[in-house]
Amino acid sequence: MTTHSSGDAARSAVSLRAALQSLPPYKPGKSAASSDVIQYKLSSNENPYPPLPSVLDAVNQMSPEMNLYPDMTCQAVTEAVAQRWGVEPSSVSFGSGSVEVASQIIRAVCDEGDEVVFAWRSFEAYPILAGLAGATAVKVPLTEDERHDLPAMAAAVTERTKVVLVCTPNNPTGTSVTADELHAFMKQVPEHVLVVVDEAYVHFNVDPAAARGIDFFREYPNVVVLHTFSKAYGLAGLRIGYAIAPAYISAALRAVAIPFGVTNLAQQAALASLAAESEVEERITALVDQRDHVHRQLTEQGWDIVESQANFVWLRTGPHTTAAEEIFTRHGVIVRAFADEGIRVSIGSPAANQTFIVAAQDVRAHLDGATTPRNRS
Repeated sequence: MTTHSSGDAARSAVSLRAALQSLPPYKPGKSAASSDVIQYKLSSNENPYPPLPSVLDAVNQMSPEMNLYPDMTCQAVTEAVAQRWGVEPSSVSFGSGSVEVASQIIRAVCDEGDEVVFAWRSFEAYPILAGLAGATAVKVPLTEDERHDLPAMAAAVTERTKVVLVCTPNNPTGTSVTADELHAFMKQVPEHVLVVVDEAYVHFNVDPAAARGIDFFREYPNVVVLHTFSKAYGLAGLRIGYAIAPAYISAALRAVAIPFGVTNLAQQAALASLAAESEVEERITALVDQRDHVHRQLTEQGWDIVESQANFVWLRTGPHTTAAEEIFTRHGVIVRAFADEGIRVSIGSPAANQTFIVAAQDVRAHLDGATTPRNRS
Protein backbone atom coordinates (compact mmCIF):
# COMPACT_ATOMS: atom_id res chain seq x y z
CA MET A 1 0.00 0.00 0.00
CA THR A 2 1.34 3.41 -0.94
CA THR A 3 1.48 6.01 1.81
CA HIS A 4 1.80 9.73 1.45
CA SER A 5 3.35 12.22 3.83
CA SER A 6 1.57 15.47 4.63
CA GLY A 7 4.12 17.24 2.42
CA ASP A 8 3.25 14.98 -0.53
CA ALA A 9 -0.44 15.65 0.05
CA ALA A 10 0.13 19.38 -0.03
CA ARG A 11 2.07 19.16 -3.30
CA SER A 12 -0.49 16.90 -4.98
CA ALA A 13 -3.67 18.48 -3.58
CA VAL A 14 -6.63 18.54 -5.94
CA SER A 15 -7.37 22.05 -7.17
CA LEU A 16 -10.73 23.31 -5.96
CA ARG A 17 -12.95 25.74 -7.82
CA ALA A 18 -11.89 29.35 -7.41
CA ALA A 19 -15.51 30.31 -6.72
CA LEU A 20 -15.38 28.48 -3.39
CA GLN A 21 -12.82 30.96 -2.06
CA SER A 22 -15.25 33.87 -2.29
CA LEU A 23 -18.47 32.14 -1.24
CA PRO A 24 -19.86 33.10 2.16
CA PRO A 25 -20.70 30.04 4.28
CA TYR A 26 -24.37 29.40 4.93
CA LYS A 27 -25.02 29.90 8.63
CA PRO A 28 -28.00 28.00 10.02
CA GLY A 29 -29.84 29.33 13.04
CA LYS A 30 -28.13 28.49 16.30
CA SER A 31 -29.50 25.66 18.40
CA ALA A 32 -30.19 25.87 22.10
CA ALA A 33 -27.22 24.97 24.27
CA SER A 34 -27.20 23.34 27.68
CA SER A 35 -28.13 25.95 30.26
CA ASP A 36 -29.84 26.46 33.59
CA VAL A 37 -32.23 28.80 31.80
CA ILE A 38 -35.10 27.43 29.70
CA GLN A 39 -34.10 28.13 26.11
CA TYR A 40 -36.28 28.77 23.11
CA LYS A 41 -34.84 28.33 19.63
CA LEU A 42 -36.29 31.16 17.57
CA SER A 43 -33.47 31.29 15.06
CA SER A 44 -34.59 29.05 12.19
CA ASN A 45 -38.19 30.03 11.29
CA GLU A 46 -39.38 26.59 12.25
CA ASN A 47 -43.05 25.87 12.84
CA PRO A 48 -43.46 25.44 16.62
CA TYR A 49 -46.31 22.95 16.25
CA PRO A 50 -45.67 19.20 16.15
CA PRO A 51 -46.76 17.24 13.05
CA LEU A 52 -50.48 16.89 12.50
CA PRO A 53 -51.67 13.42 13.55
CA SER A 54 -52.76 12.57 10.01
CA VAL A 55 -49.36 13.61 8.63
CA LEU A 56 -47.55 11.58 11.27
CA ASP A 57 -49.72 8.56 10.44
CA ALA A 58 -48.88 8.90 6.74
CA VAL A 59 -45.15 8.99 7.49
CA ASN A 60 -45.39 6.03 9.85
CA GLN A 61 -47.25 4.00 7.25
CA MET A 62 -44.54 4.73 4.69
CA SER A 63 -41.56 4.16 7.01
CA PRO A 64 -41.38 0.36 6.46
CA GLU A 65 -40.52 1.14 2.83
CA MET A 66 -37.51 3.33 3.58
CA ASN A 67 -35.29 0.57 2.18
CA LEU A 68 -36.76 1.36 -1.26
CA TYR A 69 -35.97 4.30 -3.52
CA PRO A 70 -38.70 6.93 -3.64
CA ASP A 71 -40.72 7.78 -6.72
CA MET A 72 -38.24 9.97 -8.56
CA THR A 73 -41.05 11.64 -10.53
CA CYS A 74 -42.97 12.57 -7.36
CA GLN A 75 -46.06 11.72 -9.39
CA ALA A 76 -48.74 11.65 -6.69
CA VAL A 77 -47.67 14.86 -4.97
CA THR A 78 -47.09 16.55 -8.33
CA GLU A 79 -50.70 15.85 -9.31
CA ALA A 80 -51.92 17.04 -5.90
CA VAL A 81 -50.01 20.32 -6.10
CA ALA A 82 -51.11 20.86 -9.70
CA GLN A 83 -54.74 20.39 -8.65
CA ARG A 84 -54.24 22.66 -5.62
CA TRP A 85 -53.09 25.55 -7.82
CA GLY A 86 -55.04 24.79 -10.99
CA VAL A 87 -51.98 24.24 -13.19
CA GLU A 88 -50.79 21.43 -15.41
CA PRO A 89 -48.68 18.71 -13.73
CA SER A 90 -45.99 19.42 -16.33
CA SER A 91 -45.52 22.83 -14.68
CA VAL A 92 -44.67 21.38 -11.24
CA SER A 93 -41.24 20.12 -10.19
CA PHE A 94 -39.81 19.18 -6.81
CA GLY A 95 -36.61 19.32 -4.80
CA SER A 96 -35.40 18.78 -1.26
CA GLY A 97 -36.71 22.13 -0.08
CA SER A 98 -37.35 25.29 -2.07
CA VAL A 99 -33.70 26.31 -1.66
CA GLU A 100 -32.67 23.23 -3.63
CA VAL A 101 -35.22 24.11 -6.30
CA ALA A 102 -33.76 27.62 -6.44
CA SER A 103 -30.38 26.01 -6.99
CA GLN A 104 -31.85 23.94 -9.82
CA ILE A 105 -33.16 27.09 -11.48
CA ILE A 106 -29.84 28.92 -11.38
CA ARG A 107 -27.91 25.87 -12.57
CA ALA A 108 -30.38 25.25 -15.39
CA VAL A 109 -30.43 28.85 -16.63
CA CYS A 110 -27.05 30.43 -15.88
CA ASP A 111 -23.75 29.98 -17.67
CA GLU A 112 -20.41 31.06 -16.25
CA GLY A 113 -20.40 34.82 -15.79
CA ASP A 114 -24.16 35.34 -16.09
CA GLU A 115 -25.83 37.50 -13.47
CA VAL A 116 -28.41 36.77 -10.78
CA VAL A 117 -30.10 39.87 -9.36
CA PHE A 118 -31.73 39.97 -5.94
CA ALA A 119 -32.46 42.34 -3.05
CA TRP A 120 -30.05 42.57 -0.15
CA ARG A 121 -30.40 41.75 2.56
CA SER A 122 -32.50 38.81 1.51
CA PHE A 123 -32.20 35.03 1.81
CA GLU A 124 -28.54 34.39 2.52
CA ALA A 125 -28.40 31.30 0.30
CA TYR A 126 -28.89 33.39 -2.85
CA PRO A 127 -25.25 34.53 -3.31
CA ILE A 128 -24.07 31.02 -2.47
CA LEU A 129 -26.31 29.41 -5.08
CA ALA A 130 -25.25 31.95 -7.70
CA GLY A 131 -21.57 31.47 -6.95
CA LEU A 132 -21.77 27.68 -7.06
CA ALA A 133 -23.27 27.94 -10.54
CA GLY A 134 -20.46 30.21 -11.68
CA ALA A 135 -22.83 33.17 -11.91
CA THR A 136 -22.30 36.67 -10.55
CA ALA A 137 -24.50 37.76 -7.66
CA VAL A 138 -25.86 41.30 -8.07
CA LYS A 139 -27.12 42.63 -4.73
CA VAL A 140 -29.54 45.56 -4.79
CA PRO A 141 -29.96 47.30 -1.40
CA LEU A 142 -33.33 47.30 0.28
CA THR A 143 -35.15 50.57 0.75
CA GLU A 144 -34.92 52.35 4.10
CA ASP A 145 -38.17 50.69 5.15
CA GLU A 146 -36.66 47.22 4.58
CA ARG A 147 -38.50 46.51 1.32
CA HIS A 148 -37.46 45.40 -2.16
CA ASP A 149 -36.42 48.37 -4.29
CA LEU A 150 -37.94 46.98 -7.48
CA PRO A 151 -37.16 50.04 -9.65
CA ALA A 152 -33.50 49.74 -8.65
CA MET A 153 -33.59 46.00 -9.29
CA ALA A 154 -35.02 46.60 -12.76
CA ALA A 155 -32.25 49.13 -13.41
CA ALA A 156 -29.67 46.54 -12.32
CA VAL A 157 -30.72 44.14 -15.11
CA THR A 158 -28.10 43.98 -17.87
CA GLU A 159 -27.51 41.89 -20.96
CA ARG A 160 -25.80 39.36 -18.65
CA THR A 161 -28.77 38.99 -16.31
CA LYS A 162 -30.47 35.60 -16.52
CA VAL A 163 -32.39 35.36 -13.23
CA VAL A 164 -34.02 37.82 -10.82
CA LEU A 165 -35.01 36.52 -7.39
CA VAL A 166 -37.90 38.26 -5.61
CA CYS A 167 -38.31 36.99 -2.06
CA THR A 168 -41.76 37.95 -0.79
CA PRO A 169 -42.30 38.00 2.12
CA ASN A 170 -38.62 38.80 2.36
CA ASN A 171 -36.30 36.80 4.57
CA PRO A 172 -35.15 38.23 7.01
CA THR A 173 -37.14 41.49 7.05
CA GLY A 174 -40.65 40.05 6.58
CA THR A 175 -41.76 42.76 4.16
CA SER A 176 -43.76 41.85 1.06
CA VAL A 177 -44.04 43.13 -2.49
CA THR A 178 -47.39 44.46 -3.66
CA ALA A 179 -49.10 43.28 -6.82
CA ASP A 180 -48.93 46.75 -8.35
CA GLU A 181 -45.20 46.96 -7.66
CA LEU A 182 -44.51 43.58 -9.21
CA HIS A 183 -46.61 44.32 -12.29
CA ALA A 184 -44.67 47.55 -12.84
CA PHE A 185 -41.44 45.61 -12.40
CA MET A 186 -42.42 42.89 -14.85
CA LYS A 187 -43.10 45.51 -17.52
CA GLN A 188 -39.49 46.67 -17.19
CA VAL A 189 -37.83 43.25 -17.26
CA PRO A 190 -37.10 41.60 -20.63
CA GLU A 191 -39.01 38.37 -21.25
CA HIS A 192 -35.79 36.38 -21.63
CA VAL A 193 -34.94 37.13 -17.96
CA LEU A 194 -36.46 34.61 -15.56
CA VAL A 195 -38.20 36.18 -12.56
CA VAL A 196 -38.40 33.81 -9.59
CA VAL A 197 -41.01 34.72 -6.99
CA ASP A 198 -39.78 32.98 -3.84
CA GLU A 199 -42.81 32.54 -1.59
CA ALA A 200 -41.47 30.36 1.21
CA TYR A 201 -43.53 32.40 3.71
CA VAL A 202 -46.56 33.22 1.57
CA HIS A 203 -49.00 31.38 3.83
CA PHE A 204 -48.43 33.98 6.57
CA ASN A 205 -48.98 36.93 4.24
CA VAL A 206 -52.36 38.51 5.00
CA ASP A 207 -51.78 41.79 3.14
CA PRO A 208 -54.63 42.05 0.57
CA ALA A 209 -52.41 44.20 -1.67
CA ALA A 210 -49.59 41.65 -1.74
CA ALA A 211 -48.45 40.06 -4.98
CA ARG A 212 -49.42 36.40 -5.36
CA GLY A 213 -46.92 34.47 -7.38
CA ILE A 214 -49.45 32.16 -8.97
CA ASP A 215 -51.25 35.13 -10.53
CA PHE A 216 -48.01 36.32 -12.10
CA PHE A 217 -47.17 32.83 -13.33
CA ARG A 218 -50.49 32.80 -15.20
CA GLU A 219 -49.94 36.24 -16.73
CA TYR A 220 -46.24 36.35 -17.59
CA PRO A 221 -44.26 33.72 -19.56
CA ASN A 222 -41.03 34.28 -17.64
CA VAL A 223 -42.23 33.78 -14.03
CA VAL A 224 -41.44 30.85 -11.74
CA VAL A 225 -42.97 30.49 -8.27
CA LEU A 226 -41.21 28.74 -5.38
CA HIS A 227 -43.11 27.16 -2.48
CA THR A 228 -42.03 24.98 0.42
CA PHE A 229 -43.61 22.57 2.88
CA SER A 230 -41.03 23.52 5.54
CA LYS A 231 -42.73 26.54 7.11
CA ALA A 232 -46.53 26.65 7.28
CA TYR A 233 -46.85 22.87 6.88
CA GLY A 234 -44.13 22.13 9.44
CA LEU A 235 -42.12 19.65 7.35
CA ALA A 236 -38.72 21.35 7.66
CA GLY A 237 -37.05 18.11 8.78
CA LEU A 238 -38.23 16.19 5.71
CA ARG A 239 -37.10 18.71 3.05
CA ILE A 240 -39.60 19.12 0.25
CA GLY A 241 -40.32 22.17 -1.90
CA TYR A 242 -41.47 22.82 -5.44
CA ALA A 243 -41.55 25.20 -8.37
CA ILE A 244 -44.48 26.16 -10.55
CA ALA A 245 -42.97 27.09 -13.90
CA PRO A 246 -43.52 26.94 -17.65
CA ALA A 247 -43.39 23.30 -18.70
CA TYR A 248 -40.04 23.60 -20.51
CA ILE A 249 -38.49 25.19 -17.41
CA SER A 250 -39.91 22.45 -15.19
CA ALA A 251 -38.41 19.82 -17.50
CA ALA A 252 -35.03 21.52 -17.20
CA LEU A 253 -35.29 21.58 -13.41
CA ARG A 254 -36.04 17.87 -13.32
CA ALA A 255 -33.02 17.31 -15.57
CA VAL A 256 -30.60 19.00 -13.14
CA ALA A 257 -32.24 17.75 -9.93
CA ILE A 258 -30.49 15.28 -7.67
CA PRO A 259 -31.89 11.83 -8.53
CA PHE A 260 -34.24 10.54 -5.82
CA GLY A 261 -33.66 13.78 -3.89
CA VAL A 262 -37.16 13.87 -2.38
CA THR A 263 -37.74 10.96 -0.04
CA ASN A 264 -40.87 8.84 -0.03
CA LEU A 265 -41.49 9.98 3.57
CA ALA A 266 -41.44 13.63 2.46
CA GLN A 267 -43.75 12.95 -0.46
CA GLN A 268 -46.30 11.18 1.72
CA ALA A 269 -46.11 13.88 4.38
CA ALA A 270 -46.71 16.55 1.73
CA LEU A 271 -49.72 14.67 0.37
CA ALA A 272 -51.18 14.31 3.86
CA SER A 273 -50.53 18.01 4.56
CA LEU A 274 -52.40 19.07 1.43
CA ALA A 275 -55.30 16.89 2.51
CA ALA A 276 -55.32 18.56 5.94
CA GLU A 277 -55.12 22.18 4.86
CA SER A 278 -58.03 23.27 7.03
CA GLU A 279 -56.07 22.18 10.10
CA VAL A 280 -52.94 23.82 8.72
CA GLU A 281 -54.89 27.05 8.25
CA GLU A 282 -55.89 27.02 11.91
CA ARG A 283 -52.24 26.88 12.89
CA ILE A 284 -51.32 29.60 10.42
CA THR A 285 -54.02 31.85 11.89
CA ALA A 286 -52.69 31.25 15.39
CA LEU A 287 -49.13 32.07 14.32
CA VAL A 288 -50.24 35.24 12.54
CA ASP A 289 -52.14 36.31 15.67
CA GLN A 290 -49.02 35.71 17.75
CA ARG A 291 -46.88 37.60 15.23
CA ASP A 292 -49.19 40.60 15.39
CA HIS A 293 -49.19 40.44 19.20
CA VAL A 294 -45.39 40.42 19.26
CA HIS A 295 -45.30 43.35 16.84
CA ARG A 296 -47.64 45.41 19.04
CA GLN A 297 -45.62 44.66 22.15
CA LEU A 298 -42.35 45.62 20.48
CA THR A 299 -43.85 48.85 19.19
CA GLU A 300 -45.03 49.74 22.70
CA GLN A 301 -41.48 49.16 23.92
CA GLY A 302 -40.20 51.76 21.48
CA TRP A 303 -38.97 49.54 18.67
CA ASP A 304 -39.38 51.08 15.22
CA ILE A 305 -39.94 47.88 13.25
CA VAL A 306 -41.53 47.16 9.91
CA GLU A 307 -44.70 45.11 9.65
CA SER A 308 -43.86 41.49 8.95
CA GLN A 309 -45.93 39.26 6.68
CA ALA A 310 -43.88 36.18 7.56
CA ASN A 311 -43.51 34.00 10.66
CA PHE A 312 -40.74 36.16 12.13
CA VAL A 313 -39.92 39.74 13.01
CA TRP A 314 -36.85 41.81 12.16
CA LEU A 315 -35.00 44.09 14.55
CA ARG A 316 -32.56 46.51 12.94
CA THR A 317 -29.85 46.60 15.62
CA GLY A 318 -26.93 47.73 13.43
CA PRO A 319 -23.53 47.85 15.17
CA HIS A 320 -25.13 46.71 18.43
CA THR A 321 -26.25 43.37 17.01
CA THR A 322 -23.69 41.25 18.83
CA ALA A 323 -24.50 42.84 22.20
CA ALA A 324 -28.23 42.44 21.53
CA GLU A 325 -27.80 38.77 20.67
CA GLU A 326 -25.93 38.21 23.92
CA ILE A 327 -28.77 39.76 25.92
CA PHE A 328 -31.32 37.57 24.18
CA THR A 329 -29.18 34.50 24.88
CA ARG A 330 -28.96 35.35 28.57
CA HIS A 331 -32.76 35.38 28.63
CA GLY A 332 -32.85 31.96 26.96
CA VAL A 333 -33.91 33.21 23.53
CA ILE A 334 -31.82 31.91 20.62
CA VAL A 335 -32.11 34.38 17.73
CA ARG A 336 -30.66 34.71 14.22
CA ALA A 337 -28.16 37.55 14.21
CA PHE A 338 -26.71 39.18 11.09
CA ALA A 339 -23.55 40.96 12.19
CA ASP A 340 -23.79 44.77 12.16
CA GLU A 341 -27.23 44.60 10.57
CA GLY A 342 -30.01 43.13 12.64
CA ILE A 343 -31.71 40.21 14.31
CA ARG A 344 -34.45 37.96 12.99
CA VAL A 345 -36.66 36.26 15.56
CA SER A 346 -39.08 33.48 14.64
CA ILE A 347 -42.59 33.35 16.04
CA GLY A 348 -42.72 30.38 18.40
CA SER A 349 -45.05 29.12 21.09
CA PRO A 350 -46.84 31.70 23.25
CA ALA A 351 -44.39 30.99 26.08
CA ALA A 352 -41.41 31.46 23.76
CA ASN A 353 -42.86 34.67 22.37
CA GLN A 354 -43.46 36.09 25.84
CA THR A 355 -39.89 35.31 26.86
CA PHE A 356 -38.70 37.08 23.73
CA ILE A 357 -40.84 40.15 24.49
CA VAL A 358 -39.37 40.42 27.99
CA ALA A 359 -35.84 40.04 26.60
CA ALA A 360 -36.54 42.63 23.91
CA GLN A 361 -37.30 45.18 26.62
CA ASP A 362 -33.80 44.69 28.04
CA VAL A 363 -32.28 44.96 24.57
CA ARG A 364 -34.25 48.16 23.95
CA ALA A 365 -32.91 49.64 27.19
CA HIS A 366 -29.37 48.71 26.16
CA LEU A 367 -29.80 50.36 22.77
CA ASP A 368 -31.31 53.49 24.30
CA GLY A 369 -28.30 53.77 26.56
CA ALA A 370 -25.82 53.07 23.77
CA THR A 371 -27.18 55.45 21.15
CA THR A 372 -27.68 59.18 21.45
CA PRO A 373 -29.82 60.21 19.73
CA ARG A 374 -31.69 56.92 19.20
CA ASN A 375 -30.86 55.24 15.92
CA ARG A 376 -33.54 53.53 13.89
CA SER A 377 -33.68 50.04 15.37
